Amino acid sequence: MSNQERRSFPRIADKEFAMELKVGEYDTIIHTLNVSASGVYCKIDREIPLMSRVKIVLMMPGVKKSEGTSGLEVSGVVVREHPVIINGETKHYDLAIFFDDISQKDRETIASYIDKNSKCAA
Repeated sequence: MSNQERRSFPRIADKEFAMELKVGEYDTIIHTLNVSASGVYCKIDREIPLMSRVKIVLMMPGVKKSEGTSGLEVSGVVVREHPVIINGETKHYDLAIFFDDISQKDRETIASYIDKNSKCAA
């Protein structure tokens, strides 16, 4: 069984889909490699240990912003972390984050965005 068959939600590669990631005192803006209604896959310039709790603000193109925030606020857990090494030097880390605290409304907003944009790409 492939990863795609096991996934509950479809995902889309979308380099326009930005997010603010907060882990302790570390706070950065990055772009996703892919996103689903259950989590994100992204690259980051520092190591974040597995099972770290993170706060995320998702900034989706064309999606109305919530009052008082710049996007959808969710919490997650780092479930996969992989250093990308080129010529013996770590260039960045690929990170998979599972959303463990997301409202049903926000999950549906992400799923709708993915559905709409995956049809445009087809």
